[in-house]
Amino acid sequence: MVYTIWCGFWFLALFLVLFPFMFLFLQREEWKPYAHKLNYVWGRLFFWIIGMPVQVEYRYRPDPRQTYVFCANHFSYLDIAVMGVIIRNYYAFVGKSAIKRAPLFGYMFAKLHIQVDRSHANSRAYSLSKGIRTLKSGRSIMIFPEGGIRAKHPPKMFHPFKDGAFTMAVQQQVPIVPISLLNNHEIFPDKKKLRMYWRPIRAVVHPPIETRGLTQADIERLKEETYRVIDESLMNQSARVAVN
Repeated sequence: MVYTIWCGFWFLALFLVLFPFMFLFLQREEWKPYAHKLNYVWGRLFFWIIGMPVQVEYRYRPDPRQTYVFCANHFSYLDIAVMGVIIRNYYAFVGKSAIKRAPLFGYMFAKLHIQVDRSHANSRAYSLSKGIRTLKSGRSIMIFPEGGIRAKHPPKMFHPFKDGAFTMAVQQQVPIVPISLLNNHEIFPDKKKLRMYWRPIRAVVHPPIETRGLTQADIERLKEETYRVIDESLMNQSARVAVN
C-alpha cells in the first residue's frame, strides 16, 4: 500500500507539473506532436522515480517516419502508460470515452486521442472513421483489440479480437505491429483493491504484419495471426514464471 501511494503521488504530481505545457500544445493541431512528446517525458520520469525499469525486447523497431496500427494485449490500466514509453511514434490512442470525465487528464485525452463508446454503434462508427482519417494523415493508431480489459484469466487474452484495428489497417494498407505486454497484470492488477507491486516491466515489440494487397475478406485471418503472435509471447512468459 505504501508503494501504491508513492506511485500514485508521483503519477499525479508529474502530470500536474507538465499539464500547463500540454494545455498550450493542445491548442493547435500542428503543436499536438509536442503534447504527445510530453506524455513520453511524463512516463519516463514516472517509471524512473518509482524505480521500475522498463525492459523491452524490440524484435522490430518501428520507423518514426512510418505509419502503423499498434495492437497490444490489455490486462491492466498500467498498459496505457507503458505504451507511451515503449513506442516513440506519434500515434492516436483509441480508448473508452469514459476517460474524458477524468479531471485534466480527460481534457488531454479528448484533445489528443480518439474516444469510443462501445455501447453505441454510432460512436463505434465515428471512432472507426476518425481512425481511418488519422492513418490517412500519416499518424499511427494504438489500440487494444480485445476491446478493453476483458480477459478473465490473464495472461490468456479475450478471444476473438474486435474488427476495428484490422479494418483501419486494411483500409489504409498500413502494417499491424503486435505488442506483448508480458507482466503489467502482475504489477498493477485490474482489481477493486488497487495495489501496485514492484517488478521490472517487460514487453515485446514484434515484427509488423503487412496488409498491402489485403481486403476486408482477410480481416479474420489478420485478427487470428495478430492474436497468435501476441499470445505466443504471453504463454512463453507464463511458462518461464511457472518453471522458476
